[in-house]
Amino acid sequence: MVLVEPSGALNVGSVARLCANYGVERLRLVAPRCDPLGEEARRMAVRGVGVLERAALFHDLASALSDCHRVVATSGRREGVPLELQDDRSCLAWLSAGPTGQPVALVFGREDRGLSNDELLQAGRLLNLPTASAYTSLNLSHAVAIALHAWHREVRQERPPSEPAENGAEPCRRGELEALLDDAEALLLEVGFLYPHTAAARMAKVRALLQRGAVRGSEVALLRGMVRQLRWASHQGANPAG
Repeated sequence: MVLVEPSGALNVGSVARLCANYGVERLRLVAPRCDPLGEEARRMAVRGVGVLERAALFHDLASALSDCHRVVATSGRREGVPLELQDDRSCLAWLSAGPTGQPVALVFGREDRGLSNDELLQAGRLLNLPTASAYTSLNLSHAVAIALHAWHREVRQERPPSEPAENGAEPCRRGELEALLDDAEALLLEVGFLYPHTAAARMAKVRALLQRGAVRGSEVALLRGMVRQLRWASHQGANPAG
């Protein structure tokens, strides 16, 4: 479970309690804007205080997800998101379909504005919890409760704990993909394919493409090797073909 910049200690405590309710042992907090170990959080956590005390702190989302192969991010928006929104059953079944013990993440955004498109692009699936169209915004802890209830009911009780990954291999770790994208952006800036003022938007499209493809670790290693060799060749002023 990952919370990005939570601002309410009561919400953080409630989420820790929910983690204890549904057997989620690891809580990761990205740049919290409240005291996650303060009295308010502890009071709401009740028997989830242990989850609260073990929560890991990270300075950004990429760091929090670097060891995760499967990531589902939540969004209250129904338009303007960079990947297709999916329902809870398909998202949460996919999240739990990897090998047992492998790190996965369910990500929730800020109480006031959720996750940015750049942050949503760090996920392999985007989850939208259905609500009445007149008021789609859910309280953070309420959204977590709905998602964890669905995960527990649909995945833990009705599905096997582990299923073979699509095409026989797991998606790469997030840290591997981010390293590839950093190298690729540097190369494309150097050769003039990207310009500083448009690089972020164009690389977002590349990230979305790779996320849809659920690239594997071996594929990322191949692509990163190609990018690094091209960067070396461009620095040498050599023709890579001969």
